[in-house]
Amino acid sequence: MQPTSSSPQLRARTFHSMGTVVSLTLAGIRSAQTAADELESAAAVVEDTFTQLDLTFSLYRDGSEASRLARGELTLAYASEVMRDLYAEAAEWRLATDGAFTAQRPDGVLDLSGIVKAHAAREAALSLEALGLKDWCLNAGGDVLVSGSPTPETHEPWLAGVVDPLDRQALLLTYPLGTRRALATSGSTERGHHIWAVGAAAPEFEQVSVAAGDIVTADVLATAIVAGGTRTLDQAVEKWGVEVIAVRRDGSLLATPGFREAA
Repeated sequence: MQPTSSSPQLRARTFHSMGTVVSLTLAGIRSAQTAADELESAAAVVEDTFTQLDLTFSLYRDGSEASRLARGELTLAYASEVMRDLYAEAAEWRLATDGAFTAQRPDGVLDLSGIVKAHAAREAALSLEALGLKDWCLNAGGDVLVSGSPTPETHEPWLAGVVDPLDRQALLLTYPLGTRRALATSGSTERGHHIWAVGAAAPEFEQVSVAAGDIVTADVLATAIVAGGTRTLDQAVEKWGVEVIAVRRDGSLLATPGFREAA
């Protein structure tokens, strides 16, 4: 059945950045040409945001500012404003999570990859709002930030899927993103073992997903809980009121009420 001219339409564009796939989906009732033009413009703005931040923060690019800092060719005091601001934000999160989230690798290198993707999504969201777009979904490698609804006339929430880390072809559940607009997942499934557990022990959780009101909080706390285990999970729920679902290494689940209802 073909949608009528008054039916809501979902249109999406994808691109690669920061070592993952980023997708932007727009919803709304528009003519085909208007919707296509709007999507192309929005996707170009979002891609540029991710690209510029990747050029600055990627440790896989020899010429990036992050790589120059790592080699000692540049000091933080003389780094760009965006580098210094994001470092300061990461440092605040380190204090807030009692060290479970950190931007320092074990070898001492400054690594802001644990926050920069969420920051890119946050900046992209501001651009989408400036373009007057109200109903969209931005997915950066499984970290999801939404606005509005996929069906604006009914105000149904966007649904974000949480992948089963033991079976990448299956979902553990889908979670409705309402007042909690963001869902982020951290663990070893997609990027390998890149999170260092507090005390250098093996991480208690294979994967952690956090739903929060903003994408940086969701992403930082998902990473912090992988590193800090149950203690950090309890702290995150109590202090920030987030919803969490964590997959233990044996495949068993630990979930807050919001995720249990969605399962």
